[in-house]
Amino acid sequence: MVTQTSPPGGAQTAPAAEPSARQVAERRWRSARGVVAVLLVMVVVAVILAALRPATSPLALDPTSPKQDGGRALAELLRQRGTEVTVARNTEAVFTADPGSLVLVTRTERLTDRDLSRLSAWQVDLLLVRPTSFALAELAPQVRRREPVYGNADPGCSLEAATRAGTVAFRQSDTYEATGSATRCYQSDSGDSRVVQVQNGSNTVTVLGSAEPLTNGRLTEEGNAALALNLAAGTGASIVWLVPDLPESGSGAGQQSLGDLLPFGVKLFFLELLVAVILVALWRARRLGPVVAEALPVVVRSAETVEGRARLYRAGHARDRASDALRSGARERLVPLLGLPRGRAQDPTAAQEIVTAVARRTAYDETYVGAALYGPEPVDDAGLIALSDVLDDLERQVRES
Repeated sequence: MVTQTSPPGGAQTAPAAEPSARQVAERRWRSARGVVAVLLVMVVVAVILAALRPATSPLALDPTSPKQDGGRALAELLRQRGTEVTVARNTEAVFTADPGSLVLVTRTERLTDRDLSRLSAWQVDLLLVRPTSFALAELAPQVRRREPVYGNADPGCSLEAATRAGTVAFRQSDTYEATGSATRCYQSDSGDSRVVQVQNGSNTVTVLGSAEPLTNGRLTEEGNAALALNLAAGTGASIVWLVPDLPESGSGAGQQSLGDLLPFGVKLFFLELLVAVILVALWRARRLGPVVAEALPVVVRSAETVEGRARLYRAGHARDRASDALRSGARERLVPLLGLPRGRAQDPTAAQEIVTAVARRTAYDETYVGAALYGPEPVDDAGLIALSDVLDDLERQVRES
């Protein structure tokens, strides 16, 4: 039974008014606005990332494509400079080229294991544009792909093709770390490089982390054209521009890891989602704390509480519990009046001290007082009522003495 003691004077406290629908709506909005704000920010960031990174078209870096992401402009510039450009749609054309040729490889995800193995063994220099991790492991095992970065960069290396080009607008670019003897150019803040050149046996392999400097739409920005021409025609030999067609089903196609398949924007989205979930969990966890007392829906007078509990004791014939409650309450009230510490009221070792002190302040002897404060339970309800009267009389006499 839940009760609440009435205020002094016996006046009842009116129950709290029920909150209105508007107050409930405002409270729910205040509790949920943080989550809504986080979701809106995530949506905005996702839209921005989608706008910054459009989907790659099937003709990306195709030397015959005049589209913005095609490579026709670079191919024509190379031909005007006297460099022979051969467009290859499969690796067979590469293996018929002169051993001194440079092979510019795009769309390495379309190369099979057999293609990669044969390219690695062929005596040709390679220019790999955004290669997959599988292609790097076969064609440039010293190089490991790292996190993408965004923006322009300066050479910061001794590679002539880079130093003559100067600043390059890579926009979004993969970065790489290389072990052993390697030339590292256009480094990011973390120390990884956008352009890496290594030796794989007798072959020189150059890894370019971004396709933007080679495309029709970005060729005129910063030193993009100079870097593209210097990397592609630096040896003075002919060029085989390899844009592999999709392999037939079952021929080992699809050499891409999960990291290769997921765009950078998707990775950022899931990272932001994870951070948002952690922040929301921490924000909600701050609400945990001590139990908060709430207003009771019903106000009950203290006298009614006492009477109700007495009826429960009577219905259960719990004279032992009732007498213990009466004696405990009497001792709690008598001890301060006798000048004793409050902790002694329920201390069995202090029983004789309390009985003696009460007997000195009343007209009863110690035997009578001890039976009243510490005696056995009454045998019937009349005895319980008599005990209550005796305890009241003892308390009255101690107060008046």
